[in-house]
Amino acid sequence: MVLDDLGTSLRSSLDKLQGKSRLSESDVEEIVKEIQRSLLSADVDVSLVMELSDSIKSRALEEEPPGGTTAKDHVLKIVYEEMVELVGDSTELPLENQTILLAGLQGSGKTTSAAKMAWWFSKKGLRPAVIQTDTFRPGAYDQAKQMCERAEVEFYGDPDSDDPVEIAREGLAATEDADVHIVDTAGRHALEDDLIAEIEEIESAVDPDRSLLVLDAAIGQGAKDQARQFESSIGIEGVMITKLDGTAKGGGALTAVNETDSSIAFLGTGETVQDIERFEPSGFISRLLGMGDLKQLSERVERAMEEAQDEDEDWDPEDMLKGEFTLKDMKKQMDAMNRMGPLDQVMDMIPGMGGGMMDQLPDDAMDVTQDRMRRFERIMDSMTEEELTNPRVVGQSRTERIARGSGTDEETVRQLLEQHSMMEQTISQFQGMGEGDMQRMMKKMGGEGGGGLGDMMGGGKGPF
Repeated sequence: MVLDDLGTSLRSSLDKLQGKSRLSESDVEEIVKEIQRSLLSADVDVSLVMELSDSIKSRALEEEPPGGTTAKDHVLKIVYEEMVELVGDSTELPLENQTILLAGLQGSGKTTSAAKMAWWFSKKGLRPAVIQTDTFRPGAYDQAKQMCERAEVEFYGDPDSDDPVEIAREGLAATEDADVHIVDTAGRHALEDDLIAEIEEIESAVDPDRSLLVLDAAIGQGAKDQARQFESSIGIEGVMITKLDGTAKGGGALTAVNETDSSIAFLGTGETVQDIERFEPSGFISRLLGMGDLKQLSERVERAMEEAQDEDEDWDPEDMLKGEFTLKDMKKQMDAMNRMGPLDQVMDMIPGMGGGMMDQLPDDAMDVTQDRMRRFERIMDSMTEEELTNPRVVGQSRTERIARGSGTDEETVRQLLEQHSMMEQTISQFQGMGEGDMQRMMKKMGGEGGGGLGDMMGGGKGPF
């Protein structure tokens, strides 16, 4: 989860208002102190923390909660609105011809981010090209080339040249047919004079439409000086925060955004080229506070389904609502879910499933669930076409054979068949329904079992 520790801490602070209908001044003082501690622990700059907490305090004391609203919900709404205001708007990135220059220290994730951004633009229908100008770091050329191959985007670099400015000029000429040019620059272990001089020369040569600062989410308070110096040398229009899939505090990156008077453009949430999100302030803070992010979820679902269909043109997810639901359909569903990214990230996007509910699960719950899904996939890989199409033919002898072939046990094979049966019953209830009927059914299933992800996690309450 993005800024996981901060989100958990904020939710824990707000939970102290549970059951209260009115707020006293002492309640507000206590909750504001808790929020201050949470933000400071996440490396958010002190001045920003005080500004934010003062706004929350004055609004909580002065604004009257709407009728029927609990004290917790009232403060949650205020915290949400003030934090959205703090992180600001998303960096403007028009889907048109442009040149983007990436800056940042060594190890911040610039090279990976360049390929991720190129992949993102390619999915928006544009033709991107990455130009690698880092002649300082050994292996930078090879890494960039490999990442761009995975992203299936155009790449230019010259491993034999030691002139980054010349590489940048030649790269723009060699990739002139591209719509979006992303120029990756060299970093250093610290803000050295030669780094600043080099990036200023590249900036002058390529004349970028915007320069983005790439920051490791774990950078902490050091982000302030780094942001200030890059801002004064080339001007920073946006920030990409990387490595948000780990235990990073992330507050330093928020400080950098404020220091450069810019905004956040992208979030890097994993190691593959697909692990990138366009920053959306409302969804970002909503997830942080455990309120979900349906927009980001729907984008991931749509992309995953499209990729699954591209690999198997004969499979159409809508067919599941018309005929029988087979194990082949179930396997495609699981494949699409895997394409959506780590399970904990997906859960955070589902209202009511992320945040506080995730806090209550064991630390290894998501790992256990994904391991269970991988075992299910191995079992289905060991089945015949007949068994995948008609699971009812799988009796004891076939169960024994499938367990041996998949390297699992008979109990796990039976669990897969039971899971399929529950999902089949659930889907059959949707057949012939109108949109309104489906929405009511989905709402009902949110509080009851139904063979969804919750059952795969070993429980009986499926969220879907």
